[in-house]
Amino acid sequence: MSDGPGESIKVIDAFDLDDELRSLLKPCEMVLDDRKRRHRLPRYFYEVPSHEAAQAIRLTPHFGLNEFILVDLREAERLQQFPRYIPCAVRVLAFYLEQFRAAAGASVHVAVNGGYRSPAHKMSTHASPHMWGTAADIYRIGTTILKTKEAIEKFNEVAEDASEDIDVYPYGHVTGNTADDHVHVDLGYVTVVPREISEDRMEVPQEARPRFAFEERRRRERRGVAESAES
Repeated sequence: MSDGPGESIKVIDAFDLDDELRSLLKPCEMVLDDRKRRHRLPRYFYEVPSHEAAQAIRLTPHFGLNEFILVDLREAERLQQFPRYIPCAVRVLAFYLEQFRAAAGASVHVAVNGGYRSPAHKMSTHASPHMWGTAADIYRIGTTILKTKEAIEKFNEVAEDASEDIDVYPYGHVTGNTADDHVHVDLGYVTVVPREISEDRMEVPQEARPRFAFEERRRRERRGVAESAES
């Protein structure tokens, strides 16, 4: 999938990743939202090979891939390293943010931890569209820092007017339900199957395989101990 001169994004089926990455990304696992509704996590991801590639790849004219993978130490260590992985639906989010940017008439800046957050991220306490790559926390629009009720409510209205597909958090102080220092926009639990993918393959059952390499070593060690005892 091309995204500019010399740049492309590789599409990955997360079931093809190593055990540790699968355990962190949890492809196709069901998770509960704050209302106890179940949602299936994404299976298909873009592979971002380097920091330079993340900066070079544009999803839309005004949004680069790097803006959606900015995280701090609350993200799992392995997922801070390149290659990085982000759900394919992030392209849909970038498209809607372009509409929001045009309606706001100013640049839109995504906060650290405000784009994609994996299921292993310490802020991922329940199913959030951030885990699908379809939510953004915006801390600044143009020169306006979003820390006041008036500013957040103003741009919430702009976002909602831009598209009925966009949902926002109202102003308030309850983490995960309201926002008092950013504008939260999301598209819900959207998953994308890229055209490069063939879906004729069955999912690999996670419970049948070790999630970390050390678990496989432990299994071998236990088998070795049992065999020695029998002999």
